[in-house]
Amino acid sequence: MYTLYHFPHSQHARRVVSLLEEAQLEYQLKHVAMDKGEYLSPEYLAINPNHQVPTLLDDGVKIHESNGILRYLCYKHRLVNWYPDDLPRRALVEQWLDWNQCRLGPVVVDIVLNKVFMGDKGDLQAAALAEKKLPELASVLNQELEKKNYIAGDQPTIADLSLASNIFQLSYADAVPQLAEIESWFKRICALPGFQKSLPQP
Repeated sequence: MYTLYHFPHSQHARRVVSLLEEAQLEYQLKHVAMDKGEYLSPEYLAINPNHQVPTLLDDGVKIHESNGILRYLCYKHRLVNWYPDDLPRRALVEQWLDWNQCRLGPVVVDIVLNKVFMGDKGDLQAAALAEKKLPELASVLNQELEKKNYIAGDQPTIADLSLASNIFQLSYADAVPQLAEIESWFKRICALPGFQKSLPQP
C-alpha cells in the first residue's frame, strides 16, 4: 500500500490522489497540516526537505514531486491509458506536464496563495502581476483544447489531471478562466470519479 503525505488544499497532492483513485491503487493519506506549519517540523523535513507536499512512500522508494509521482505510478503499473506508450501522444503528455509546472503553476500559486491562503500577509502586487499573465496562458490552453476532448487526444491522461488540479485551484480566488473549451474540458475532468474524490471536503 502506498503512503501519500497530503494536504487537501494542495493541488499537487490532489492530482496524485486523482490517479490513485482512477487506477484503483491502494493508498493511505498522511495529513500534513500546512496551515499549522507542520511542513516545517523536523519530523516532516526528515521526510521531505523541500517542506512541500506531496511525498509518496512505496516500500523504501520516496518521491517528492507530484508529476514525478504520477509518472512513477504509471510506469510501475503500466497505466498506458494515463501515460500512453504511443510516442506522439507521450510527447504531448510530457509537454503539457512541463507547461503546467513551469508556466501555469507559478501563476496559480501567486494568485491563490497571496489572495487566499496568506491573508493579510499576501503579496497583492505579485498576485496582480500573475493575474495579468493568466489570460495569455488560458488562451494557449483553450486553443489547444479546440482540437480535441483532452490535452493529448480522445482520452484523459495524467497531463489532464495535473492541469485540472491547477484550474480547480484557481476557483479559490474566483479566477477560473471563462473560456468555452476550457470550461467544457474541465467539466469532463470533473466527471471523473477519481478527480471528484480528490477534492477537499466542505
